[in-house]
Amino acid sequence: MNHDLIMGLLEKLMDFGYIGIAFALMVEVIPSELVLSYAGFLVQSDRIHFIGALIAGVVGGTLAQVFLYLLGMYGGRPFFEKYGKYLLIQPKHLDGAEEWFQKYGTIVIFTARFIPVVRHAISIPAGIGRMSFSVFCLYTFAAMIPWTVLFLFVGIELGTHWEHIEVIGGKYIKPIALIAVIATALYFLFVFKKNKNKG
Repeated sequence: MNHDLIMGLLEKLMDFGYIGIAFALMVEVIPSELVLSYAGFLVQSDRIHFIGALIAGVVGGTLAQVFLYLLGMYGGRPFFEKYGKYLLIQPKHLDGAEEWFQKYGTIVIFTARFIPVVRHAISIPAGIGRMSFSVFCLYTFAAMIPWTVLFLFVGIELGTHWEHIEVIGGKYIKPIALIAVIATALYFLFVFKKNKNKG
């Protein structure tokens, strides 16, 4: 989507305060880093409160993933192969997400939230595989808390320069993604050794 169009849409949605934050994250047309950093700027300028922005961010981000989970459960991969482009989900996103989910299991619902490419699509194979809905929601909710807190604070620090998050976002995302990959690998190794010892 055109940058100016995204920025205009974001600013319009933010006129609705906390509901606008949640909705902007739910539709997933605007990158969550941008939504949350703008929310951080609004906190910094005393237009909204931090706790309210945190709740709106976590709830909106979780509901967005629940939507994808349900589409995965009831529509399956054929649905996304046909209509995924309208949700900004490409076949490579699906391939990566399915590979991660099949290899590491349910834990990636938490850790993959911090990894580019797969984080937007990881809910889809969870829905297709009919992962426990309550476990899915718990992991997703838990992952959205640190993600929301991080970019709210980044937005607070950047202030009026909040939209530069598009340029400097990698500075924050890359180390988090690396930690998430290492954590996933360690968990997989732990489970492998545990199962081996049982055998």
